[in-house]
Amino acid sequence: MGEKNRKNQNNEKNEKNKLWVGLTILIIALVIISALAIWLSQEKKEEDENTLAYTDLIKEISYGNVEKVEMTTGSTTVKVKMRNVEEEKTSIVPNTESFIDLIQTKVAEGNEIELIQKPRSIWIQIPTIILNLLPTIIMLALFIMIFKLQGLGEKGKVYEETERKTKVTFDDVAGLEEEKAEMIEIVDFLKKPEKYTKMGAKIPRGVLLYGKPGTGKTLIAKAIAGEANVPFISMSGSEFIEMFAGLGASRVRKLFEKARRLAPCIVFIDEIDAIGSRRTSNSGAETENNQTLNQLLVEMDGFSSEETIIVLAATNRPEMLDKALLRPGRFDRQITIPTPDLKGRLEILKIHSKEKKLSSDVNLESIAEDTAGFTGAELANILNEAAILATKNNHEEIENDDIEEAVKKVTVGLEKKERVISDKDKKLTAYHEAGHAVVSRYLPTQSNVKEVSIIPRGVAGGYTMYKTDEDKYYISKTEMKEKLIALLGGRAAEKLVLDDISTGASNDIEVATKIARDMVTKYGMSDKLGPIDFQGKEPYEIQMFGEDIGDKIGLEVKSLIDEAYNNAQKLLIEHRDKLDLIAQTLLKQEKVNEKEFEAFFRE
Repeated sequence: MGEKNRKNQNNEKNEKNKLWVGLTILIIALVIISALAIWLSQEKKEEDENTLAYTDLIKEISYGNVEKVEMTTGSTTVKVKMRNVEEEKTSIVPNTESFIDLIQTKVAEGNEIELIQKPRSIWIQIPTIILNLLPTIIMLALFIMIFKLQGLGEKGKVYEETERKTKVTFDDVAGLEEEKAEMIEIVDFLKKPEKYTKMGAKIPRGVLLYGKPGTGKTLIAKAIAGEANVPFISMSGSEFIEMFAGLGASRVRKLFEKARRLAPCIVFIDEIDAIGSRRTSNSGAETENNQTLNQLLVEMDGFSSEETIIVLAATNRPEMLDKALLRPGRFDRQITIPTPDLKGRLEILKIHSKEKKLSSDVNLESIAEDTAGFTGAELANILNEAAILATKNNHEEIENDDIEEAVKKVTVGLEKKERVISDKDKKLTAYHEAGHAVVSRYLPTQSNVKEVSIIPRGVAGGYTMYKTDEDKYYISKTEMKEKLIALLGGRAAEKLVLDDISTGASNDIEVATKIARDMVTKYGMSDKLGPIDFQGKEPYEIQMFGEDIGDKIGLEVKSLIDEAYNNAQKLLIEHRDKLDLIAQTLLKQEKVNEKEFEAFFRE
């Protein structure tokens, strides 16, 4: 199998080399033709400057001023040599036979005119023909180049990818124990397919992995191929999309042709929603997408029982996929890849910290507790950023402060200590952030405050960080309502203390509005409208609940926001002393950590 694949690669390499040689020759030929065209146009320009009108030519012949006339057979252009004039002139004659008779008559009458008739050379005709055909030649050459390179590109990608065997195993995948247990069956199918076929079981055609970006979908696909020790064919859904009709479907065919030759193997299609979205009847690019999807469906249906090919696909938008992809016989299994829980985060941090020099004060369990909701990719990024910060700070090892700063850098943005801020803006930011923190402190369902700062980070003028030490799978109505109060605490503090409001609360308002809208339209948490899902519905579908249902939804969302804003104001009025104390401390030292914050409330 390996020798055959090497021969295929060599043949493709030779084909590619021949194409590039041909293209080089074509380019040189085009340059020569272009130069020839310029030369011919220049010649024509010079001829135009020395042109003699036919009526003037007849007059000059009658006056006896013409010494010589030179003609080319089949051409209406003649060269004329005047007496006592060095430069020759050209003229266009409407009828060459009549013109020759005229010259011969004048000669017979005694005029000394030399008439020279030459046969037309093929070498003179060819450049003219080429010049006329030049635009067509160039267009054809360009189309040939594009299609050839597209073809080689698609073959090259498929062949290149299929020869690779991944070294990733399940030991490299952390935090997905249940998912790995499910995948062990797939590995066993690939290793011993006959064991299942004897029992009458059919090998699963496809497995769809879906979850948030960075949860490890690609990693677990590679691990399956690594555990089974089979070729891993990887392509992204966007690679099938082309501007030329039919090329997407062609790539799908070539991909599965190669997979059949390499079976048993795994075909992995990342971002399958790029080609697997719901089909439409529209034209243009969507028609091309439909053709590509149809070809994928055909190929998955075309597997024989002897062919051990499993198609793995990944997406973070499963709701976008065409239902035909998800029926049994195609993607038989659909596995959710969730964000890791506390134990999973700790295992992921251990894997990514193996090759990093960690200080003894670094507690991975504490980091795992503070990063609830983080994906595996985000956790890896935090440790990488911490290593970079430790290097910049000339630390011999990665310290806990480096990791804390990395978490802030990844979640909030880069700290901007050098930015010059006016005293007025500092005061506004201090009270805004203190408002968030104080309101949250008196809301039972909200997380504890970890740090409050008025140093700008990213696009934020300041920030309030909370401890994310609990994995949440469900959120109650009470918690969501209190989240609205916490979000609007900054705006409420601005109004209460400064009797003015700023643009600093724009993001808070955006998030609060989305939460309130979801409560009403998605989660059915409105007492007036009841447990009905309005989200994503067409206007005519919503109107079935009443003509004025849109107004009612809007009023319910506004009611939730108004109630939260009023409650935030009440809490701040009641605890104004704490608000002032924390804001003044922020103006003095710019940051308040968790211990300092809690100390204010003990006092």
